Amino acid sequence: MADYAWFQSYPKGIPHTIDPDVYPSLIELFEESVQKFGDLTAYTNLGVSLTYNDVDRLSKNLATYLQAQPGLEKGDRVAIHMPNLLQQPIAFFAVIRAGMVVVNTNPLYTPREMEHQFTDAGAKAIIILTNFAYNLEKVLPNTQINTVITSQLGDMLGAVKGSIVNFVVKNVKKMVPSYNLPTAVPFKKALKIGSQSTYTRPDVKGDDIALLQYTGGTTGVAKGAILTHRNMVANMEQNYAWLGNNLKEREEVMITALPLYHIFALTINGLMMFKIGGKSILITNPRDMPAFIKELKKSDFTLITGVNTLFNGLLNQPEFKNINFSKLKLAAGGGMAMQDAVSKSWTKATGSILIEGYGLTECSPVVTNNPLDNTNKIGSIGLPMPSTEIKLIDDDKKTVAQGEVGELCVRGPQVMKGYWQRQDETDNVFMDDGWLLTGDMAIMEADGFFKIVDRKKEMINVSGFNVYPNEIENVIAMMEEVDEVAVVGIPNDKSTEVVKAYIIKKDDSLTVEQIKDFCKENLTGYKVPRQIEFRDELPKSNVGKILRRVLKEEELAKKA
Repeated sequence: MADYAWFQSYPKGIPHTIDPDVYPSLIELFEESVQKFGDLTAYTNLGVSLTYNDVDRLSKNLATYLQAQPGLEKGDRVAIHMPNLLQQPIAFFAVIRAGMVVVNTNPLYTPREMEHQFTDAGAKAIIILTNFAYNLEKVLPNTQINTVITSQLGDMLGAVKGSIVNFVVKNVKKMVPSYNLPTAVPFKKALKIGSQSTYTRPDVKGDDIALLQYTGGTTGVAKGAILTHRNMVANMEQNYAWLGNNLKEREEVMITALPLYHIFALTINGLMMFKIGGKSILITNPRDMPAFIKELKKSDFTLITGVNTLFNGLLNQPEFKNINFSKLKLAAGGGMAMQDAVSKSWTKATGSILIEGYGLTECSPVVTNNPLDNTNKIGSIGLPMPSTEIKLIDDDKKTVAQGEVGELCVRGPQVMKGYWQRQDETDNVFMDDGWLLTGDMAIMEADGFFKIVDRKKEMINVSGFNVYPNEIENVIAMMEEVDEVAVVGIPNDKSTEVVKAYIIKKDDSLTVEQIKDFCKENLTGYKVPRQIEFRDELPKSNVGKILRRVLKEEELAKKA
């Protein structure tokens, strides 16, 4: 580790290592926080709050219910299928405290995607919001799921408010398509049944599986990353070590707009905030920007996490300027590359830095981060987290020199055990000495900070020259008339590939010629987009990450 320049650039006050075994499992972390912060608010959503003691009681009742179900045993997989609601952390901690394995799923999945993930994981139970139960009905016979728990949106909002919300959602807004799941048990009934029995605390070790966290399916079929209790504790501790000097127990208020079924939000907003007695404000639908802005206005929040498109979307809201940012300590971006223009605009508008880190599902997820001091570098992913090793290699698996582009490799206690029941895929991403191949191309700059150049498989080959979409997207995003941009390579007989840009306008007067002229001023000729297409929207993942893969598939389909 000491051979790398980054080792000399490490911020003062941040330890180089952490103890990944400080908690034998996530159960001990949970129990310690409840004991320390019992009466404090843990989660707020739709105007209702739960204390740490509330989460303890409710998750214990649900865990007890799960343990009593026929065919459910320690280590069995339980799917959680819902957005950010108070039920979500209750369900998550219940599964963990039952000694079972959480399978986080995106509630916007199609039946095909649901079936793949449920069957691949071998899920035996599911906790699902009724809004999506109609899709479960279509695939349930093809899965191993025998225990179904259905929750309505207003279940945790109190008897009066909850009943009104559930009635409006189902009968007025028609947001709950009809379904037939005759063996399903309502969430609140499961809690009541569980409260009438005795909870059995399971014997869970660090190497036991905590999560099967499915990758976003950037390439091929989505795979389940096996994340152990030790993996999750390690990354939580790494992030706490990195941010701890800036955080105060019992005082932090986190805006949780990213869904807790996403590994970034789960580790930072879910676990790290739980460790310090923080309050998480759960945003159920961040795409409703006006409503999101109203929530931000009501809260004296100190922390917020998001992706580039979320921050960009907020910045473009007229009411954004009326939010009180006086207590905001930091905003943290992940999930996709942060564009320089967005980072600078955020700092100018809020007076708070927007730090960018880097991670991947396979690493629980954070690998690097920028310091919170004046060494924060826009456009950089920062420095390795404590107890994390990084090296960059070429196609022959040899370490590249400083300043050269290479594939980023990671080794540390947060790295997954492998892919669930996919040994071939596991072997493809691990080298013999435990290094994980990330598939991301990066460079280490002279000061030791790392910078992602692009996905290895998304790199564009223009007549033998390597072109990285991130670089071009960053340049185009500098134009004030541009709202969002995505860049891909499309096949070309003369040059292997050419660059194509997809752009959402902020100013309707923007033209193709203006974009090309701007690119010519800022990019080498072969990097300038040969094709430009204006769109009203770009394909995105559940957390708002622009899916270049979908755009490329569209282009290939045109030529088929």
